[in-house]
Amino acid sequence: MNQPDTAKDIAKTIAQSLFVGLQYILPHHLLSSLMHSIARIELKPLKDLLIRQAIKWYTVDMQEALQSDPAQYRCFNDFFTRALRPDARPVTQESNQLASPADGTLSQAGDIEAGFLFQAKGHDYSLLELLGGDSEMSRLFEDGNFATIYLSPRDYHRLHMPVSGRLKRMLHVPGRLFSVNETTCRKVPRLFARNERVICLFETDLGPMAMILVGAIFVSSIETVWAGTVTPVQQRVNSWDYAPQSEPAAIELDRGEEMGRFNMGSTVILLFPKDALEWMEDLTAGSTVRMGQAIAEKC
Repeated sequence: MNQPDTAKDIAKTIAQSLFVGLQYILPHHLLSSLMHSIARIELKPLKDLLIRQAIKWYTVDMQEALQSDPAQYRCFNDFFTRALRPDARPVTQESNQLASPADGTLSQAGDIEAGFLFQAKGHDYSLLELLGGDSEMSRLFEDGNFATIYLSPRDYHRLHMPVSGRLKRMLHVPGRLFSVNETTCRKVPRLFARNERVICLFETDLGPMAMILVGAIFVSSIETVWAGTVTPVQQRVNSWDYAPQSEPAAIELDRGEEMGRFNMGSTVILLFPKDALEWMEDLTAGSTVRMGQAIAEKC
């Protein structure tokens, strides 16, 4: 490696360390609340400018959008959570396959080992902590499988069912709002177990499945199709039961059906029980995935 490359590497390392270090002292929720307000401004000159710049910066393909004219969106958040044309993301039709719940980059996929999930080199985190300390739910996924998908700002931000299922429980776990990009994942221990998250537990043909919607800096809110915006009543774990005999009544969603969305980018984690599925061989860390594509097969 020549001297200029070495200098660039050192500068990059310093910049990354400063970026992550700054996040420890930033007022995460205040900044996200500010972003929530900005993203919902309906003043036409301002919202059009924000949308045009986002399309340019992130090379957004508006031909995939159900509404392809950027000027027709009421506000920036409506653009950011835009629907796609029905033919833009075909969902795998093979009955034994699991569909990707989102567009994004696969951060990790593998086994849950001794109660821990792999985050990045040198970092893992506890299944029990990820699930808000719910030991009963944690036992469902002991020695099971997980996949972590990161949604960047350029990605489609609606989430869909990987497999048909019936909703059993939803938990909101308050927490920090660190960025969830690759740099922060490599440097912040237990990142996904520290950030705010919404945990959705479903019963499926594969057994229990958890979809965990992880918040991040500037993610102004997380929504589900059955509850709308999920926000904390208090700074503690909140739980909703969707068993058939309870109120509200149970929710059933088909594979490929929308289940939620991020208002700005973040990460979704999938959990499955032991021996339920096998990830596709070509599904490796760093792989790009598209909503609806096959990412696993039933065992």
